[in-house]
Amino acid sequence: MQGLFEPYLKRSEVVVLDGALATELESRGADLNSPLWSAKVLLEAPDLIRELHLDYLKAGADVVTSASYQATFDGFSRVGLSEREAVRLMKLSVQLAQDARDQYWAENGEQQKGPRPLVAASVGPYGAFLADGGEYRGDYELTNQQLKQVLMYWTLL
Repeated sequence: MQGLFEPYLKRSEVVVLDGALATELESRGADLNSPLWSAKVLLEAPDLIRELHLDYLKAGADVVTSASYQATFDGFSRVGLSEREAVRLMKLSVQLAQDARDQYWAENGEQQKGPRPLVAASVGPYGAFLADGGEYRGDYELTNQQLKQVLMYWTLL
């Protein structure tokens, strides 16, 4: 992992991450009153997410994080979306960050003194989709085996 950040650390002693995605989406008018939280914006206004990523890069972020913290199969299923649509939205969350990064780099890359920005996937804890604070307690009402099966499914994406 050290090798990944080495070019950034040669330029500075810190790697700058983007800011609060949900807070900024709300300040730009997104309604996050949903069990999907910020993942709701993937359905309703994906261009707003791409724009926000781009703004964080313009502000100096070395890393932008996908809008997928609350994006889960169970969460999308609870609002009536298919597994196929859930996969599409999870991939879209990463693609939006990559598109913003690529646009930023195409417009500003020659002027930059450092390496091309990175995209990080935000993977919330399993309990985040419960929208009941379960991710803070780890109280998922699953056996360890059931939880392992759910987490293994994520690795197949």
